[in-house]
Amino acid sequence: MLLFLISCFSFILLSKSLSFKNQYPRMKGEWRLLSPWFWEGFSSFMVSWFQKGRLGICFYQLPMILTLRKKMRLGPKVDNVEEERISLLDLPELTLECILERLSPAGLCSMAGVCSSFRERCTSDHLWEKHMKQKWGKVIGDAAHREWQWHIASRKRPNLLGPSKQKGFLGSLTNMWPFSWFTPNLEGSSSQRKTDLPNDSMMSWYLSLETGKFWFPAQVYNRENGHAGFMLSCYDAKLCYDSKTDTFQARYSPHGQRTTEEYISWDRLRVPPVDTPSHVLHISDCIPDLKPGDHIEIQWRRNKEFPYGWWYGVVGHLESCDGAENHCRCQYTVILEFNQYPASSRWRKTIINRKDHREVGNEADGFYGGIRKLCKEEEILMWKRLWPNQVLE
Repeated sequence: MLLFLISCFSFILLSKSLSFKNQYPRMKGEWRLLSPWFWEGFSSFMVSWFQKGRLGICFYQLPMILTLRKKMRLGPKVDNVEEERISLLDLPELTLECILERLSPAGLCSMAGVCSSFRERCTSDHLWEKHMKQKWGKVIGDAAHREWQWHIASRKRPNLLGPSKQKGFLGSLTNMWPFSWFTPNLEGSSSQRKTDLPNDSMMSWYLSLETGKFWFPAQVYNRENGHAGFMLSCYDAKLCYDSKTDTFQARYSPHGQRTTEEYISWDRLRVPPVDTPSHVLHISDCIPDLKPGDHIEIQWRRNKEFPYGWWYGVVGHLESCDGAENHCRCQYTVILEFNQYPASSRWRKTIINRKDHREVGNEADGFYGGIRKLCKEEEILMWKRLWPNQVLE
């Protein structure tokens, strides 16, 4: 095979050298045309194909490559050939769908501004569901989805103050970071634009989260920048995303003035594990089955006007039973230990009745509410990762 290739290559060089003088001016023009266009387009195409496993195709590169490839195939003697430009829409349906699935959110927004056909394809929910799950799946839960449904329902109500001045979807992208680089090609008159994006679409929800225009409910570990009074706790908050810093801003609603916090990282957020509002006692169904060594979260609040937060603890033994199975009385009561506090602290332990548990406590020590048992290892590891470096006072 190697000998065959060498022979063919030698024959081609010999044949080209015989006609080199006659063809030199023409070949020089051809290669002058071919080199900067073809290789630049081809290299850009290949780099965008392999880079980060994504497919980024410029709409002007593919027709140019196909045209020059056809010109090379026909040879230099054919002058009057009508250039055939092939669009991405000419690709098979399955191939085009695979290309769109590889695009980033910014790439889909860019392609949506090319024509009405791409706009319909690139704004479809099935393409954006993957991006929603990939980026927002760990912080967006049922509560956030209900909040979004209420949000879009309120936007559909008629405006009593006059006609809406909201811009179309593609027009609004010019003010959204990181999509500000994209200049949309708006179609139609200003009174009725065809580029408006439905409020209830998955793409609209994604962009509202990405640009920080939608505040969603979630929970924050160690609120207020790790304040010692909130170590190993998790509180409900309303959050919005800042794409420039890749962090979040939170609004808490304690008794009195609203508290805010900025620059919250992704690893301090979670989806609420139970569908219980922060001012409502959680109904505990795990108390009869709790045993020493189990990991739990329990509701706690400073007084009855404060919202509950979830606090991490473990199930321990009564001092009288000393951990011995033969003398254990823990079948009647549950001892909860919060080992982040010293043994002398009033918040180190609390006792819960197995049969008739309700909110217990007082104004001095706070009030303990519902309990949930931690069964997932990832939840336990998360609390251990947040463990303070020193015992809290």
